[in-house]
Amino acid sequence: QVQLVESGGGLVQAGGSLRLSCVASGRTFSTSAMGWFRQAPGKEREFVSAIIWNGGVKYIADSVKGRFTISRDNAKNTVYLQMNSLKPEDTAIYYCAASDRIGVVLAPSGAKGYQYWGQGTQVTVSS
Repeated sequence: QVQLVESGGGLVQAGGSLRLSCVASGRTFSTSAMGWFRQAPGKEREFVSAIIWNGGVKYIADSVKGRFTISRDNAKNTVYLQMNSLKPEDTAIYYCAASDRIGVVLAPSGAKGYQYWGQGTQVTVSS
């Protein structure tokens, strides 16, 4: 089992920045990938970004490309999501996810590939 705890959400004005953190604990040695997803009210959960643990290959959704950056600190079992130039449409609950399945490497943007999820952190961007 892997436990995930997110932090760093909050209220920010449009154009501002936030950095989300996700600390993993438990069976982290078998992690294949970690990712960030978000869900806005009335919408489905959508992929934001992911990082493959072995090799560090990163994936980013087109909607946030150039504004969001995923990174990790292996020693701290932590993944970060730096969010710059935030827009009101970025308002959502952001979830951290982790997977120890090999298959997630082939489809890192698919939520079904992740079996561990954090509780979510609210990000609200005001106009």
